[in-house]
Amino acid sequence: MDIIESAVVCLEQESKAILSLKERLDDSFLRAVEAIRNCKGKIVVTGVGKSGHIGSKIAATLASIGTPAFFLNPLDAYHGDLGMLSENDLVIAISYSGMTDELLRFLPLIQAKKIPIIGISGNPESLLARCSDIHLNIAVEREADPLNLIPTSSTTATLALGDALACALIEAKHFQPTDFARLHPGGDLGKRLLAKVEDVMFTENLPFLAPDMPLSEAIEIVTKGTLGIGIVVENEALVGIITDGDIRRAMQRLGQAFFATPVSTIMSTNPKTISKDAKIVEAGEKMNHHSIHTLVVLDDASHVCGVIDSFSCLPGTRFYH
Repeated sequence: MDIIESAVVCLEQESKAILSLKERLDDSFLRAVEAIRNCKGKIVVTGVGKSGHIGSKIAATLASIGTPAFFLNPLDAYHGDLGMLSENDLVIAISYSGMTDELLRFLPLIQAKKIPIIGISGNPESLLARCSDIHLNIAVEREADPLNLIPTSSTTATLALGDALACALIEAKHFQPTDFARLHPGGDLGKRLLAKVEDVMFTENLPFLAPDMPLSEAIEIVTKGTLGIGIVVENEALVGIITDGDIRRAMQRLGQAFFATPVSTIMSTNPKTISKDAKIVEAGEKMNHHSIHTLVVLDDASHVCGVIDSFSCLPGTRFYH
């Protein structure tokens, strides 16, 4: 139980460290967000040790929301990588103590290039804080480990503050899901947001029906189609749609007359459609709005070329083409 209790204390301490940051989201935080947003060059994140690992993740997060950013180890800067920095850049320097020697020796090199510095530390009186144009305080009550020695609460707080900066930037830049998708074309989200309806629609064995077709024939075609609908066309034009639900209700209402009744009697004459060139996100939103599960897909000539269902718009959906 001591082992479990130790883990519980760790989580509680780190949670407390994150929540304490809320009280420090002041003018300095706003200035930091604006400085990052208005940066004409790159965001260069730097730090040593555990702070460096957290800084690398912060840089990656900023890059993922369209803010050019990369991580630079201060030690590498002394051996040629200083050339990566330009006067239009902005540096985010991370050190919990604010007194890390390797980082402090890097700061004058940054200042010589007249590059603004956002310092992140747990000590507002540290050299890092005094050398920074903007300082963000991530002080924690204690580290989460039993010895109060290992960077745990402090690194968690730093990471959370980096995420808070990114979230605030998303709001300030009016960053949209489609913007995110363009930067993540290989991911599932990127595929869903950038892919078109024609990439996932069903095109084979579509359940086409004629308006004068008796329901006895239509029910077989709808069943074989496995899409739960029948597409009613006349002279290559879409004129209606029937669903499994329409068929069930018609059978209850018409009794024996059901089998000889023409499709036109029960079809919906204003079916919801979507262009094959539309994004699958649009298709999903349209189906949600109308509380339906399928859309008939039309080509540029307004002819039926496929069907898309709600499953095709979900994460993880395979692409048919």
